[in-house]
Amino acid sequence: MKKVLSIVLALALLCVTFAACAGNGTSSTSSASEESSAVSSESSAESESSASSEESTSTEKTKIGILAPAVTHGWVAGVAYYAEQRCKELSDTVDYKLYTSNNAEEMTSQIDDLKSWGAEAIVAFPQWEGMEVPIQEAIDGGIVVVNFSIEIAADGVYHVSGDDESMGVEGAKYIVDKIGTTGKVVVLDVPTSGSVAELRKKGFMDTIKEIAPDMEIVEYATKFTREDGQADFADILTSNDHIDAVYSMDDETSIGVLQAISEANRDDIKVITGGGGCQEYFNMMKENENIWIESSLYSPLMVKDAVDMALDVLAGKDVEPVKIISTTVVDRDNVDEYLDPENTVY
Repeated sequence: MKKVLSIVLALALLCVTFAACAGNGTSSTSSASEESSAVSSESSAESESSASSEESTSTEKTKIGILAPAVTHGWVAGVAYYAEQRCKELSDTVDYKLYTSNNAEEMTSQIDDLKSWGAEAIVAFPQWEGMEVPIQEAIDGGIVVVNFSIEIAADGVYHVSGDDESMGVEGAKYIVDKIGTTGKVVVLDVPTSGSVAELRKKGFMDTIKEIAPDMEIVEYATKFTREDGQADFADILTSNDHIDAVYSMDDETSIGVLQAISEANRDDIKVITGGGGCQEYFNMMKENENIWIESSLYSPLMVKDAVDMALDVLAGKDVEPVKIISTTVVDRDNVDEYLDPENTVY
């Protein structure tokens, strides 16, 4: 009997021991689960925070300022137009402010505004003296500055421009191609435009001397507007009873010249050149079948390259500090490639 009681007591003790062990195991597992849940929650929070940070970074836009002169000429209007078009095309990654100004003081104030705004890059088309200092200060302050068209003396500035001299070269070749190596050519110089006209005239005169030394050249002064082109060429027509071709450096001047020719009922002129990239002038090329109308492009479209250059510099790409874009000849044979119905500015 004692032996049976002893066995019963032993079994009872063993059950208590198992129950205790089972209780300890459940408690340990619960604790590990809670710890795991806490780590998982912390990790999830960190992940969400990181994702939020990445999303915030990815939505930050590059701030670019565009500085252009107030509109005094269709081409100048085209610069502001195409710069803004490019920024709009890049609107997912670019935020921009566009300013136009009437003088150096106004543009300088606009540079200060762009600094306060936090501009990382500025594309500037400065037409006045006195812009070297504020542009240099912007560069020294860490802003990337891409100077469009007109060169400016500032250390570290980038530059995008057309090739004025090659425009003259192409104009001379075009005239000789259409009328031969002899004839009378009126050259419309624009002394008030400084180096722009100087280089275009140099390219033209040097090329004519080389390929058509017997060509008769007559020079007159005018300006880069259709009104001046029309008025001045009306007087030129009165003074010259025969003209074979006109070397005009600007599309809008050429529009005025064509108007003067039409009003005078002259049919002796077989070629007129131009320069720039004016849509209205392009549309005249096919309309006038009896005269070859040409434009050596110095298109305001090039300002898009200036915007792209600024972004490439900010992205750390290897960028040449100067980009010169060669001219392209447009006439009735290829003008369809350059027509832009959306552009009503220039």
